[in-house]
Amino acid sequence: MTNYENYLNITAKAVSQNEQYLRSAIASFCVELEPTVEEINDIKTAVSEAVTNCIVHGYESKGEGEIFASVGLKDKEIEISIVDNGVGITDIDQAKKPFYTTKEHEERAGMGFCVMEALMDEVVVTHNEDGGITVFMKKIIK
Repeated sequence: MTNYENYLNITAKAVSQNEQYLRSAIASFCVELEPTVEEINDIKTAVSEAVTNCIVHGYESKGEGEIFASVGLKDKEIEISIVDNGVGITDIDQAKKPFYTTKEHEERAGMGFCVMEALMDEVVVTHNEDGGITVFMKKIIK
């Protein structure tokens, strides 16, 4: 990660217990930019949604694989990437539509990407060359 004033990279096993850790670690790291409580809560929620998607959809809750999280700080911008090497998403545009889920039988609302887009200033979802996806999010601290 270049061109950042500060950055952090974390790798965690793709298990639900680590969602809370990644969410808290990334939010804590962003405090140096002096975000409001609302901005911190937005970051925590967006990271939680991205990590949960990796665990539930990317690795199908099997506890196999890893989640790679990175956060970079620059001026008043926070850039976050959440990456998995799981099964990937066949149709990213379809997956980003409200209420779309591949886990209907598991009480999934299908709102993860919508929540991320509502809380962050930019959200880009891309396929990884080796499988899985990258969720890139940007938040501008006002």
